[in-house]
Amino acid sequence: RRSASRRRFCRSGAALRDRSGTGPARFWLSGSASSHPITPMRLLVVFSHPDPDSFNSALCRTACEALREAGHEVRLLDLYREGFDPVFSAAEKASYLPDTARNIEGVAAHVEALRWAEGWVAVYPTWFYGLPAMLKGWLDRVWLPGVAFTVATGRQRRIGGELRNIRLFVGITTSGSPWWWLKVIGDPGRSLLMKGLRPLYARGCRMKWLQLFDMNHVGADERAAFLARVRRELAALRG
Repeated sequence: RRSASRRRFCRSGAALRDRSGTGPARFWLSGSASSHPITPMRLLVVFSHPDPDSFNSALCRTACEALREAGHEVRLLDLYREGFDPVFSAAEKASYLPDTARNIEGVAAHVEALRWAEGWVAVYPTWFYGLPAMLKGWLDRVWLPGVAFTVATGRQRRIGGELRNIRLFVGITTSGSPWWWLKVIGDPGRSLLMKGLRPLYARGCRMKWLQLFDMNHVGADERAAFLARVRRELAALRG
């Protein structure tokens, strides 16, 4: 007899197969919608794409609309539009640990937004198997010691978490590669956001992942279906 957890796993795993039931779908979804009442949250959406007419821009608009319509308080950081500088300078490296307050001062508005949030949503294209340089630079410059983490206390120890305010993370991305190839190489971008950063968040932080594969070969119907999936999943998010 299957356990309740096994039955839940099987139901969620159905989302990983196509309609024929014989192969993986183009959607990769971690997490599931809940029938529990939605409690409004403070959510930070971080968007990284240079083209305002891109499909990723449509994903960002859809995500923000769905979250606001569900009653959540949303702040949007459009990194390209605001001209965020992703370059981690030599001066920043020099003060990174000895005078972290100086680094924090240089990106104070972004640090405040990160500390304000109860959850955050990353919307970006997967390029060369990972995050765009703009988004990676945002992590490098904003997720500082004392803001996002504490430095490991010794050898063979991992960093500690400072973002205990974060109770939810959602990753939304597109990739030109097929699902199977990303699986072979370890899907570096997804691994960073879903595994590497998780210890920095609140205990029990909920993680959700939505990805459209084979982006260079999908048609309008598949793009529309993915937009609908993003809207549906985000509209169901609860606090």
